[in-house]
Amino acid sequence: MNAPEFMRVERLDTIGEEERSVAIAADQAERAALATRFGLVSVDRLEATFAIRRTAAGISATGMVHGEVVQACGVTGDPLPARVEEPVALLFVESSGTGEEVELNEGELDTIEIEGGGIDLGEAAAETLALALDPFPRSPRAAERLKEAGVLSEDEAGPFGALAGLKAKLEGKD
Repeated sequence: MNAPEFMRVERLDTIGEEERSVAIAADQAERAALATRFGLVSVDRLEATFAIRRTAAGISATGMVHGEVVQACGVTGDPLPARVEEPVALLFVESSGTGEEVELNEGELDTIEIEGGGIDLGEAAAETLALALDPFPRSPRAAERLKEAGVLSEDEAGPFGALAGLKAKLEGKD
């Protein structure tokens, strides 16, 4: 596996029980690499602040990811700016060695296995940014372009769409 484009590793031996604040920001080359990885036009900003500390369960990292990206509309290709302000609550844990998934209750922190003697806050921020984005961004022109291409809207394709067409024929509007 290749190294993440935006690595900000905090070594385990530097993390104590006292909460410590960590601020990170991706540079231009890292942002360009992340844009390629996530299929974005650009990543114009990626910053995060974390409060990290050691707990009995592992390493707790809570904070906020701030990002500004440009996505391409999935229909028209138009550039669509998007802003991300996403809270983060993670728990980095030692590997269980079983390979089994851990069930989390609602309200629990997302769990990430610790690898290589540290926690990568950069990768955590990058993944948070990507997951916060609209997976199907649409520009204002998308509906018009889809209609021109003959793609039915949800209303037209739904169970009553066919009835609307029949009604129009019966009323002589077709």
